[in-house]
Amino acid sequence: MNTHILINPDVAAILGALVADAASLGLHWLYDPVRIAEIEKDAELVFRQPHAADYAGSSGFFAHGSRQVGESSGYGEVCLLMLKHLAKHGEFNRAAYQLEFRTHFGPGGEYVGYIDSPTRQTLRILLSLDTASFPEISGADDDQMPALAAIPALVATHHGAYDALMQRVKEVVRITNNNEIAVSAACCAATALQGILSGKSMTQALTDALAVAGEGLKPTLEQALAMEALDSLSAAKSFGSACHVTEGLPLVFHIARHAPDYTTAIKANIRAGGDSCGRAIMLGALVAAHQAKQQNLASSIPLYWLARFRKLAIAAEACERI
Repeated sequence: MNTHILINPDVAAILGALVADAASLGLHWLYDPVRIAEIEKDAELVFRQPHAADYAGSSGFFAHGSRQVGESSGYGEVCLLMLKHLAKHGEFNRAAYQLEFRTHFGPGGEYVGYIDSPTRQTLRILLSLDTASFPEISGADDDQMPALAAIPALVATHHGAYDALMQRVKEVVRITNNNEIAVSAACCAATALQGILSGKSMTQALTDALAVAGEGLKPTLEQALAMEALDSLSAAKSFGSACHVTEGLPLVFHIARHAPDYTTAIKANIRAGGDSCGRAIMLGALVAAHQAKQQNLASSIPLYWLARFRKLAIAAEACERI
């Protein structure tokens, strides 16, 4: 029975990111593709309860012992936080967003879980200041994947000029990641997603985005797009599977170019190991938006995956308000 539902491509980009992140949580930061393959023989890879036993004797970092199936990683929390911010304010308000970020991730905040390095360093700056004193740049000199977490919500809700989008992306990234490579990666990812939402093919959108990738990232992205068939394990071996955008974004581009549908893309990403949640945000957004755009709004996100995402109602309400 076909359970795919119709979703506006902008909404598909946002839900595609959030669902992919939640689906990947169970094996996030397990850097052992062999161990992941062993797990897949007996169980589903997606929406797996995080369990320390999966990491025992393997290369990895078990960070999500406090999280439950269907919850988001810190990346997904940032994506949803930006979506809620835009729904509340109608546009981006830097100081208000920084306050919401501090409230959500700081002491006593709603988020209870692992805090990554750029988030931790950003909080150190914001916690000691009042709102009026928040600096425009509050981020760490860090090129890790949190730099891309807010991109799906920013792009999907932007309907103005491209240059204005790029300025907004740079502003948002430097709130958490004051790093040139991180900014270039975010602009590249945002350009690719905007291209998808404007009707470009996946290959064309990814190729066009290389123009803003920067010298430090462009060569590996070109190599990723040159790979002839989907092989996320080989791609991860070539480019790396850790948290740096120089490793994560090439793998995202490789999978997005070759995966025939959303479920294939997300599972291929998990099989590659490492920072699967960090990659899932942009990968899920790109693939879900592309299929909704190219298939007359028919979403490739499985209905039962949507149902397992614990904050679906919150995300859907925010999308409706926007």
